[in-house]
Amino acid sequence: MIPAHPLALTEDRKLDERRQRALTRYYVEAGAGGLAVGVHTTQFAIHGTGLLAPVLELAAGAAKEFEREVVLVAGATGPTEQAVAEAELARSLGYHMVLLSPYRELDEDGLIERARAVGEVLPVIGFYLQPAVGGRQLSREFWTRLASIESVVGVKVAPFDRYRTLDVLHGVVRAGRAGEVALYTGNDDHILADLITSHRVVVDGRQVEVEFVGGLLGQWAVWVRRAVELLEEAALARSGDDAAVRRLLGLDGHLTDANAAIFDSANGFRGCIPGIHEVLRRQGLLAGRWCLDPEEDLSPGQLAEIDRVWAAYPWLRDDDFVAQGLDRWLA
Repeated sequence: MIPAHPLALTEDRKLDERRQRALTRYYVEAGAGGLAVGVHTTQFAIHGTGLLAPVLELAAGAAKEFEREVVLVAGATGPTEQAVAEAELARSLGYHMVLLSPYRELDEDGLIERARAVGEVLPVIGFYLQPAVGGRQLSREFWTRLASIESVVGVKVAPFDRYRTLDVLHGVVRAGRAGEVALYTGNDDHILADLITSHRVVVDGRQVEVEFVGGLLGQWAVWVRRAVELLEEAALARSGDDAAVRRLLGLDGHLTDANAAIFDSANGFRGCIPGIHEVLRRQGLLAGRWCLDPEEDLSPGQLAEIDRVWAAYPWLRDDDFVAQGLDRWLA
């Protein structure tokens, strides 16, 4: 269970270190197994503002306050030289892996070489990001080639598209690494169904079973304690608990509906980061929903949609858990 870590800002759009630490403490205490920092939910713009290093350092420092180990995943972006430098920074701060964001200026051959170069610094998690928020369509052959790289240890599958999701699954199987490359759902519109489904991929007459081991999600930046519980229930469902399967399928539409409001699907996901911030603001974890770009805010009608799902699905929220821990996390 890996939340994509948001960026806490003050009203004048400076880093709010106190609330940035509080978010990390919330995630770890809620039961997250890892943190993804410097990724889309953290705002890609931090990679050009000098904020990347302090934000990575704050998360790593707060995670080390806890006795158990937390897997630290750093986002890396840009051309090969930049991505390698960001991976080296992450390694120096104790991060375990790099989530390598797509880069539109490189063709598939260039992206493969970039992944190899970054993999010489830290293990790589590939990232199929939907085009609406900066991603691109990639071929099934690309995923076969990427999964064949030994330093690639996982893929975040987030195209919000079943056809493209199957491309990744087939690619990993074709590479012969179905048991080695961890698949994390990033499909915020299909979270629970991804987590409970065992996919039987047929390649060259062989049937290979693959499944998502967890999620690396912007949606999991909110209501985290409940998300941990849902992931635990998904494990029961995959082990053969039919009652758990039925419960989760009943909740799948609720979670997708809530995500549609928070992520602003009606407006091409333009308000997804302010939507996450608004939920965290209501719970007291953030002081406001400010983004680095002053023009980035909720879309028209999005606030009413968040009000609607907030009232409709209280069983998806973790307000009581946050209220109990908030003062301690902010200390």
